[in-house]
Amino acid sequence: MGTPNSSSNNKYHVPAIERGLAVIEILAKSSHSLSLTEISKRLDVTGGTLFRVLTTLEMLGYVNKNETSGNYSLTLKLYELAHTQPPVANLLEAAAIPMEELTHQLNESCHLSVLRNGKLVVLKEALSMDRIRLSVSIGSQFSAVKTSSGRLLLAFLEDDLLEVTLENSKDYQQLNSHQQKALWSKLEEIRKTGVSTSENENHVGIEDAAVLVGNPKVGLTAALAITWLTAVDQSDHRENIIDGLQKCALEITHIMGLSE
Repeated sequence: MGTPNSSSNNKYHVPAIERGLAVIEILAKSSHSLSLTEISKRLDVTGGTLFRVLTTLEMLGYVNKNETSGNYSLTLKLYELAHTQPPVANLLEAAAIPMEELTHQLNESCHLSVLRNGKLVVLKEALSMDRIRLSVSIGSQFSAVKTSSGRLLLAFLEDDLLEVTLENSKDYQQLNSHQQKALWSKLEEIRKTGVSTSENENHVGIEDAAVLVGNPKVGLTAALAITWLTAVDQSDHRENIIDGLQKCALEITHIMGLSE
């Protein structure tokens, strides 16, 4: 039996479902809510047709319409559905208590992220009780190339998967040859040390450190990270954070039964 080609599969496609998924993808990639007109232009679909799609997605709980602006944004329903999958559910359950203990120990918020379709996605956050703290919203997506957690997870991909991921990454393709070479060197360094750090990368006065949770050999990994304001009177704060992250990551990995 031959492999079905794309033309033979066209008779099975459902335009309404395609439009609905296209809307979800556009909203997921946008950093802000979008109007009906903006979505219509991006999809090249008439407003009337798109309105019915958006109304259905809103009714099903995937999309939220702002009563004031009329703009649309995604709800967390897809995020919640993803968490019903055993690997993610087990990861979040295993990480809950260790992450809370880590925030109390270091008085810094921490977050847990994974790679999805070449992007870094934040799955969980434990907030510090300090009055001044940094927070990373659950469900947020970031560049894997331009973040400490993203580079950490890229570094522990198998070589062939890493190459494909970077080939499909717009952020990577926008780098010049010198920057690409520097990134590969950085990934190799991260793979050796197991720690990914950055300072003033996206915002002045912000530092970041990430360590690996899970086991690359079984294909289940996540990045445990802390993003903090640069301290002027705590010379050992960075070392304490990395040490705390490593111990917490080991504990989560052990709870998940993935320790080597």
